[in-house]
Amino acid sequence: MHQVPGSGAGADHLGPTADPAAAARAALAALDQDARGRLLATLARRFGDLDLAEDMVQEAFVQALHTWPRTGVPKVPEAWLHTTARRKALDVVRRQDVLAQKLARLHLQEERQPRSADLGDPADQVADPGQLDPSGDDRLGLFFACAHPVLRAEDRVALTLRFVAGLQTPEVAHALLVSVSTMQQRLIRAKKRIRTLGVPFEVPRPEDLVDRLAGVQRVVYLLYAEGFARSTGTAHRREDLTGEAVRLARVLHQLLPQTAEVTGLLALLLLTEARQPARTDERGRPVPLPAQDRSLWDRALIEEGTRLAERAAGATGAGTFAIQAAIAAVHAEAARYEETDWDQIAVLYRLLEGRDPSPVVRLGRAVALGRARGAAVGLLFLDQLADDPALARFRPFHTARAVTLEQLDRHEAAAAAYRRALELPGNQAEDEFLTATLAGLDHGAD
Repeated sequence: MHQVPGSGAGADHLGPTADPAAAARAALAALDQDARGRLLATLARRFGDLDLAEDMVQEAFVQALHTWPRTGVPKVPEAWLHTTARRKALDVVRRQDVLAQKLARLHLQEERQPRSADLGDPADQVADPGQLDPSGDDRLGLFFACAHPVLRAEDRVALTLRFVAGLQTPEVAHALLVSVSTMQQRLIRAKKRIRTLGVPFEVPRPEDLVDRLAGVQRVVYLLYAEGFARSTGTAHRREDLTGEAVRLARVLHQLLPQTAEVTGLLALLLLTEARQPARTDERGRPVPLPAQDRSLWDRALIEEGTRLAERAAGATGAGTFAIQAAIAAVHAEAARYEETDWDQIAVLYRLLEGRDPSPVVRLGRAVALGRARGAAVGLLFLDQLADDPALARFRPFHTARAVTLEQLDRHEAAAAAYRRALELPGNQAEDEFLTATLAGLDHGAD
């Protein structure tokens, strides 16, 4: 129950010495992004219109600022906002020319209770908290709508950040490295496509759930990947992006806690996030895994991530995210780099490649085999991937070859691989690291 400052036990109104306007603002500010997301998702599912849902949530907040200083902060502010936003949305629908069709499609019923002209009585405005769908199905439906396969990949990420994560449009534009005007047009286009094609704001049928869930998880994973190692820009990582991806993964896991791959995704992100403090030096340049100070790793995140990874690995339906989480857990278990069980990691990569034979996975396996069996074996497997066009344009591939060649004392070849890596896209912090490493090489003959 929300208890406002200055009110008596169980009271619904402000005490005489409290500042009513300040109490109203504080109550609204106390609503976190999840609460706002629940409101938006419930309205979006009910009315099938993201624009309408967003506008009505905003109007409900404005109405609260006018009403609560006079009537007191309600016992359940979120329920009050839900009722108010829903009623305002109904008013908009009733004013539209397509009223009859919308009423038939939405199965709306007339309000049974008389409306207060100024929404002044909190007792009339507090909805049954059950109407807010505490199970979270509405938010899950919003997840699936924003990651629908009819949308372009970049639009899915943008919509998820805007409406599921609750970021404002300028924040989304900054996160995805585009101008605000470009992002505004992208969001308008995506919302129009959702409306035109009638994309439902609901969880897919059981037979469609697995394929659609993979798309939702992919959006969260891509968001984290961009924050983990930036594809451009000056900084090596973006903690706001990785943090938001972890939060979204937590929300998804709260909604589908028994799903192996959802659990695996959260485990993977937590175990990776735990190593973030040691991944860059004081200048923001990346620190290779062997040189990382493991005392900086977040042990609480490692413990939580490991528990989730074990649960995902033993659950029915475990797939690529569960396997990647297992790989991350093996890394986290090693107190020192030299204690890493590379044989186990290589086996896990072989399992992963069987499910996802992508170039990046094959690269990961080649690196693991090199660590487990020696640099010469690693170079052999890396060179077998050299003709892959995707890896030829992938900076980490050439960096891995450079490191392996350096371990074999083939310094000229290593220098050439580092130079090739520098020619490919990457962030400025990586450029500085690669340049410094290249300068430190002893350019001996092969």
